[in-house]
Amino acid sequence: MSITPRMRALLALIAALALAFTVAACGDDDDDDDGGEATAGLIEENPDNNGIQITVGSKNFTEQIVLGEIYAQALEAAGYDVSKDLNLGDETVALEALESGEVDAYPEYTSTALTSFFEFAPEDVPSDPQQAFEESQDDFEQLGLVAYPPTPFSSANAVGLLTETAEELGATTISDLEGQSEDLTLYGSPECRQRIDCLVGLEENYGLRFKDFVPVDIGLRYEVLDKGDADLSILFTTDAMLFTDPDTYTILEDDQGVLPAGNVLFVARQETADEAGEDFGATIESVQENLSLEVMQELNARVDVDREKEEDVARDYLEEFGYVE
Repeated sequence: MSITPRMRALLALIAALALAFTVAACGDDDDDDDGGEATAGLIEENPDNNGIQITVGSKNFTEQIVLGEIYAQALEAAGYDVSKDLNLGDETVALEALESGEVDAYPEYTSTALTSFFEFAPEDVPSDPQQAFEESQDDFEQLGLVAYPPTPFSSANAVGLLTETAEELGATTISDLEGQSEDLTLYGSPECRQRIDCLVGLEENYGLRFKDFVPVDIGLRYEVLDKGDADLSILFTTDAMLFTDPDTYTILEDDQGVLPAGNVLFVARQETADEAGEDFGATIESVQENLSLEVMQELNARVDVDREKEEDVARDYLEEFGYVE
């Protein structure tokens, strides 16, 4: 596998983490939270987990598939019999698959869970990831589900456009589109039409009306801007393109807080978690500790820009941070 500039950046980060681990190992053994990067521990196979079958799912875009691979491969390393269903669709389809037993677990965003499943207004979603996680617990429990603590990185939907278009419109915030949106075409994933943290929120909370909303495959969200098909496109704040080519694209500030950020929760069927035992949750919490925003952006870039396979990118993450050998 060739080493790209982005991969070199990730390796540099890993080297820094390794140095930090060495320094920490020479100090005391206090397990205090100083806000630094987590140190990984090798996931060891537990023979007691053999024969326990777990199907890991994910939604249908790069970040989700990479995360699904990371969780699935980590659980397999812990000794579980793991299968994967990593292209379920939107959050409604994913939740239905989970509740029906089609999958046993999948990664979901706190903001999506609270707004789409549990009827929180976007502005009521806590900005503190731990508080947002805690807000979801009772609701998940009533569905027979359990969610594990959130990832370090947070992601959000975003209204994006070419920088040259933003300059022509004089727009830096979503509110700046007022009086102009009627002449603009917005592209987004098909489910955006029904989501409060997408088109619904832009219409109801910002009062915007667009010339047209065009559903598009999520993988084409930048292509439609580049080709001039869309004036605006729903992007993600963790998208690789925003960091590999930052001058080309502009994200409009969500000045009314309609598109809340969300950390990832690994959500599982309670009966699956009970059968899988303590190793299940411990593996999940350990393997996601190094998923910072920068690392997640790098992993996304390796798939979306470098065209590597999600399973290979996930495996490299696990190896580089010392989870597997």
